[in-house]
Amino acid sequence: MVVFSGIEFLFRFLPIFLAVYYITPQKYRNTALLFGSIVFYAVGEPYFILLLLAFVWLNYILAKKICFYETEHRVKNKKKLRRKKLHKKIDKKKGNKWLITALLLDVGLLVVFKILGAFAGNEVLPLGLSFYTFKMISFQMDIYRRDIKALPTFKRTAVYFMMFPQIISGPIMRYDEGNFTLEKRTYSWERIEEGLKYFVLGLGTKVLLADRLAILDKDIHTIGYESISTPLAWLGAISYSMQLYFDFWGYSLMASGLCVMLGFSFIKNFDHPYASRSISEFWRRWHMTLGSFFRDYIYIPLGGSREGKKKTVRNLLIVWLLTGLWHGGGLNFILWGLVLFGLIVLEKLWLGKWLQKYPLLGRCYVLVLIPITWMLFAITDIGQLGLYLGRMFPFVGGEGIAVNSSDIFKYLKMYAPYLMAGVIWCIPAAYRFVEKHRRHPAVIAGMVCVFWLSVYFTVSMGNNPFAYLKF
Repeated sequence: MVVFSGIEFLFRFLPIFLAVYYITPQKYRNTALLFGSIVFYAVGEPYFILLLLAFVWLNYILAKKICFYETEHRVKNKKKLRRKKLHKKIDKKKGNKWLITALLLDVGLLVVFKILGAFAGNEVLPLGLSFYTFKMISFQMDIYRRDIKALPTFKRTAVYFMMFPQIISGPIMRYDEGNFTLEKRTYSWERIEEGLKYFVLGLGTKVLLADRLAILDKDIHTIGYESISTPLAWLGAISYSMQLYFDFWGYSLMASGLCVMLGFSFIKNFDHPYASRSISEFWRRWHMTLGSFFRDYIYIPLGGSREGKKKTVRNLLIVWLLTGLWHGGGLNFILWGLVLFGLIVLEKLWLGKWLQKYPLLGRCYVLVLIPITWMLFAITDIGQLGLYLGRMFPFVGGEGIAVNSSDIFKYLKMYAPYLMAGVIWCIPAAYRFVEKHRRHPAVIAGMVCVFWLSVYFTVSMGNNPFAYLKF
């Protein structure tokens, strides 16, 4: 499997692809990108590449049906008649039929593999399944709504579905957010340099922080939840919260950096969620492209918050149940979605105004509750989940503080540098400083060090796959 933080990608695929891409005449660069994306995906999924290509073709055919379900008739104006321009009258009934067919096809593919994954494990899930099917769904919906004004060519559609910077784990870019018309892209050495800096920031975030904190999570799992103290259980929850964030944010920075190198726009997928003042705000800042997908294609079409409190609660319940199921078919994911639903409803109906009135209280509330919810997400075995939560809250029915009470000092000593660096990197001002001064020689020198340190850790300690590879 080729991943962005791997040596094969950094020193083989990426430099060769960029050289070919920029040597290729501009009008053929979509062809180069499509071919490169097929090679990239086929290396990791030699069997599922055929499934992906088949669904790309089927979705294009169905989009064509949706786009051209209109009956043509000539306009009465004589000048327009001479120019043979046509006005199109919409046949909604036929359009609805083809849209439903497309949605059933894409949702059906996702559901079938999610069910297989629940029984046989994530190994049976095609790489990037959830992300490219969501792209296909948004494409069909935007064609139907006329947010995409005209049907793109097959090549542009295929590039949108399959482009290698986003096919593994998103971001879930909309078609109209990308410059898939070649003339609209900006190509320059400055763009390559700019994209490379975002890529290196993401690489360091993934390899130097997420992968190092992941070792603490493995250590705690190896010890056994029954043998850890309450302080270590909390340290593990906080560490996992940062690990998951740095893993996914690091990937998103790398993916968006690659897009910038190829002439596309930077897609922002995270907005410093741990600086939020409520759970609702946290989820507006976390995995923003997924959140906007559920908002625009499920929550708002259901009525959003426009039709009273009862329907708002119903709509939120549907969204969070689907969010939980999207992440996996296990009971823990459903429980995780329901807990977040309950917290968000509580904020909407009562708690939100207090959190906004007292920002410090809101930030503390987020920093305490989010690590707890991430344990629901991380621990798939319900029995083990109950044991871990019992260690976090010993007064409920455990003896976590009394178990190996000195273990916290051992692991704090081992992981303090990574935890401190993680806390600093969670602060918005730290990232904004680096972004603002990214052209300063000192910052560039720092990025060079980050790159080679990341390479060193990858070579010497192995490369961990991204957490969202098989979602």
